[in-house]
Amino acid sequence: MGSSKHRWRFSLLRSPSNLRKQPSPPPEFICPISGLLMADPVIVSSGQTFERNCVLACISLSFKPKTILTTLIPNLALKSAIISWCKTNSYLPIPQPIDLRSALSIVQSLIKDSPRIQLSGCLSSTSDDSVVAAVAAAATTAVTAVDSFNTRPLYYSSSSSSEIDSLIEEDEEIINQLKSGLISDQENAVVSLRNITRTKTDTRIRFCTPRLLSALRHLIVSRSSAVQVNAVAALVNLSLENANKVKIVRSGIVPPLIDVLRSGFVEALDHAAGALFSLALDDQNKTAIGVLGALTPLLHALRSGSERTRHDSALALYHLSLVQSNRSKLVKLGSVQLFLNMVKSGHMTGRVMLVLCNLAGSVEGRAAMLDGGAVECLLGLLSRGEFDSESTRESCLGALYGLSQGGLRFKGLAKEAGAEELLLKERETGPDRCKEKANKILEVMLQKYEEEETVDWEALLNSDELSRSRFELVYGKGSV
Repeated sequence: MGSSKHRWRFSLLRSPSNLRKQPSPPPEFICPISGLLMADPVIVSSGQTFERNCVLACISLSFKPKTILTTLIPNLALKSAIISWCKTNSYLPIPQPIDLRSALSIVQSLIKDSPRIQLSGCLSSTSDDSVVAAVAAAATTAVTAVDSFNTRPLYYSSSSSSEIDSLIEEDEEIINQLKSGLISDQENAVVSLRNITRTKTDTRIRFCTPRLLSALRHLIVSRSSAVQVNAVAALVNLSLENANKVKIVRSGIVPPLIDVLRSGFVEALDHAAGALFSLALDDQNKTAIGVLGALTPLLHALRSGSERTRHDSALALYHLSLVQSNRSKLVKLGSVQLFLNMVKSGHMTGRVMLVLCNLAGSVEGRAAMLDGGAVECLLGLLSRGEFDSESTRESCLGALYGLSQGGLRFKGLAKEAGAEELLLKERETGPDRCKEKANKILEVMLQKYEEEETVDWEALLNSDELSRSRFELVYGKGSV
């Protein structure tokens, strides 16, 4: 009897009529690349949604599109909907993010299976979104059935796992050597990192991780010349990718770079200035670099560094001075006189003029330049025609135009220096863009002349008895 009951229960459990049919997930819940329920869905700029690590795998596998995808927007609404759907169907587990190794294998297998997708930058697409979309299109030709209790799609291929393992082992080996207490290990690691990030975009993106940046940060100020020089050089390589610039600044690596710029080894100074210049190209970094104290050592490097350090420092200062907060700091640091002296000496005139253009666009910078004799200096340069290029000539006129917003004071200084004659000549004979700027300055000066001529100062003083009586009441009669 017991055995019969047991058999009855067993047959009831196995009966097809009592098994709950497994529902198919909505198509929008499935990653087009992995074929799995998405655990970490992100939106790319084309508006499509993919599993995060699948997108990163597409970008990492030696693709070299013209633009780099810098922002992946989490699709929180879709993620919530997927989790809610899984809970409603309680026998299904909540999906877990696919690991990067599996994502790399999936994408590699799709690339090999599809003749439309090629490695080594041969893709005709112009954006990483197109790369991801191309891989997703190839995935639609594969088997996309999902085993809800498995962590990988049915078309998963392990044929390239050895290659992926070697990449991961290489990454781990370098990071472990960077963290080693032995100088020899550290030197080997930074030399290797510098070499392998010298030319390949995908390698620079792959290595720019929080773990590696954390290990590299401590070696930038190493007392070993070889370690410090190669560590900073490797950082320059990493910073060349737009996708890495903000990551590097947020990793806390700028203060050590500033320390190197102040008192590092000579060769490391060149690389430190280059790194700050590269990082300053990203608008999100400009204010942070200024706040962290990079302006003072960059100004110092203009006077004492090698030629390469001076040029990169000047370019870094130009990009940093595009932000108002940094312009104010530069004025307070007394940079205006330094820049004007460099213009007078003819040293790096083109680069310095770019910074002066930015400073002339702010109230503080304009006042400091007028005080420092910038009008006479720039007009003198214009009269001598000592320009290394048309762009430098244009920058000189651009700085003068910025100063022309300084009101009557500029007009007086410009008139004394013979500005009108020089500007008329420039408007007639200069290159087109220089003609345009010269004409704008003349218009500003002419407008101020007309304003001055329309005011009858004597009549105004004689008729304004009320204002005069108020003045005497407050301040009293007689000279001050």
